[in-house]
Amino acid sequence: MKQFPKFINEEMLRREIWEFHVIADRCKGCGYCIEFCPEQILEASKEYNAKGYHPPKVKDGLPPDACSGCGFCALICPEFAIFIRKKET
Repeated sequence: MKQFPKFINEEMLRREIWEFHVIADRCKGCGYCIEFCPEQILEASKEYNAKGYHPPKVKDGLPPDACSGCGFCALICPEFAIFIRKKET
């Protein structure tokens, strides 16, 4: 096991898990979130929303902690359709 300095405790080593959420009917399908996600975890879903667009979703097969929680997708979304939430453990 890797040794860490004494001032780094176990709590500091735990990685936070973030959940990606989209309000599908607000999405206008611009694709900014998909294109600019630093982790490249998003893709367009196959479903249509009420406006006829494909809202984003997390790519199939990715682990639940694939989202780093940076929040850039929510920041760049012009329709405020995206939010991220820290998963309670």
